[in-house]
Amino acid sequence: MGAAMPRPVERLIEAFSRLPGIGPKTASRLTYYLLKAPEGESRELAQALEAVRQGTVFCSRCFNITARELDPCGICRDDGRQAGVLCVVEDPLDVLAFERTDAYSGRYHVLHGALSPVEGVGPDNLKIQELVRRVSEEAIQELILATNPTLEGEATAMYLKDVLRGSQVRMTRLARGLPVGGDLEYADTRTLAEALQGRQEV
Repeated sequence: MGAAMPRPVERLIEAFSRLPGIGPKTASRLTYYLLKAPEGESRELAQALEAVRQGTVFCSRCFNITARELDPCGICRDDGRQAGVLCVVEDPLDVLAFERTDAYSGRYHVLHGALSPVEGVGPDNLKIQELVRRVSEEAIQELILATNPTLEGEATAMYLKDVLRGSQVRMTRLARGLPVGGDLEYADTRTLAEALQGRQEV
C-alpha cells in the first residue's frame, strides 16, 4: 500500500483481514468507519477486545469459554444438568446454538476443531485425550457426537467412536434431515436421502 496509507491504518486493515469471513474490502470499510466514528467508539472497541482477552479462559473441564473467575464454567457447575450425558461439539459457538434450543439439559465437551489432515489438524491438536479422560473418570452414560455434518466432522466422529470403542458409554449422532419450514424441491439429495432413511412411524 506504500506511502498512500499511514502504517497504523494499514496495520488495522491487515488485522481485520485475518478475521474469518472478512476480506480486504470489508477490512478497509471497517477501518475507515472507525477512523470517521467518534473517538469513544474506537476506544470502546479497543477496551472490549482487551477485556475479552483478559477476562476469559477456557473451562478446565469442558473447554467452553468462561469468565476467568468462574472455572469450571457455570454449565459444568450446574447440579441441575444431566451429569451422565455429554454433548461433544467442535466449537464454543455450537454450545450457544444448543443452549438456545432449550431442548438439551446435559453437559458439553468442546473439541476446538475437527480432524483435518489437509490443514494439519490431528488428534493431538484437539481436546480428544481430555474427552477420553472424562469418559473414564466421570460417570458418562451417553456421548452425543454433535460434530458438523462435513467430511471433517464425520471423520472426527468416527475417530472418537474408534478411540472409545472399549468403553461402556453409549454413543449417538445427531439426526439429520429436512429443516422445519423447508421445501422438498430445494433440499439437496444427501439431505433428502438421510431424511428418508431416518423416517419414523406416525
